[in-house]
Amino acid sequence: MGKIFYLMGKSASGKDTIYKRLMETKQFDAIVLYTTRPIRQGETDGITYHFVDEARFQEMQKEGKVIEARTYQTVHGPWTYFTADDGQVQLEQKDYLVIGTLESFLSMQRYYGKEQVIPVYLELEDGIRLARALKREQQQDRPRYAELCRRFLADAEDFSEEKRRAAGICRTFCTEDGDRCLEEICTYIRKIQDGNC
Repeated sequence: MGKIFYLMGKSASGKDTIYKRLMETKQFDAIVLYTTRPIRQGETDGITYHFVDEARFQEMQKEGKVIEARTYQTVHGPWTYFTADDGQVQLEQKDYLVIGTLESFLSMQRYYGKEQVIPVYLELEDGIRLARALKREQQQDRPRYAELCRRFLADAEDFSEEKRRAAGICRTFCTEDGDRCLEEICTYIRKIQDGNC
């Protein structure tokens, strides 16, 4: 039976970079999440996210396809992120890699089972994260600094140590040294795939 390896961490902790490097190993299929937020420069529909409008989200909910959803009240209005049972996941055949929040991780565990959804929590010192987030935002056509600040502050609550502990996350991976972090994650995943962890 396959596993879903669930990457989590605060904003600008290196999730996208680690995700891309893990996907390059060709061990995993992607689970592409959905969002109602606007597409950002450099993102690709169907790869970064499935970008949909609110009407399509409501339609998928009525069809019973939404596994988990969370809506954030941003400075630009509500943005919803969600995972859908749209035929992407076939655990009998494959392992998957996905990026999400602690809340979405717990919902996926409830849906697919704790043995199938494995947490991979990434961390990085707050000052480094903030500098990275600011640099990334400055490269956007229309920087959204207020939203960056909202996300940064919300992360402290959303990924608190108490919440991580309650979710059963006892292992973390520091992304400051990307190569070392990737090596540690690959070793961890191999142990789980081999049934040794």
